Amino acid sequence: MTARNRAALPLAAAAERLRGKPGRPRKTESGREAGIAEGEDRADGKLRPEGRTYLAIASISPRLFGLPAAAAYLGLSGWTIRDLEANGTLRRVSIPLPGGRELRKLLFDRADLDRLVEAWKQR
Repeated sequence: MTARNRAALPLAAAAERLRGKPGRPRKTESGREAGIAEGEDRADGKLRPEGRTYLAIASISPRLFGLPAAAAYLGLSGWTIRDLEANGTLRRVSIPLPGGRELRKLLFDRADLDRLVEAWKQR
């Protein structure tokens, strides 16, 4: 069948489109998504536009850990962390809420976790 005959068929244009690469067409990456630092040349040889600066945000490690993060930090289970908190070996951080209440989430200070490990090493 020739291209001329195909064009005359119903839905021929759709059939031509479907013969291409499947899926949604991808957009080209701009400098920001491609991870290009300010002032660097892009892959296409053009410089980044002036006045558009993107600062890299440094990785900030948290001071307070939730129960799963504290358990992962110490290499213990969440239930062991709960037991350590219940018997007073590990203190939780209590965040006050209005009305004299406290936040229910169990939060632990990284410094307390480090001190606990140091105490365990002394035994």
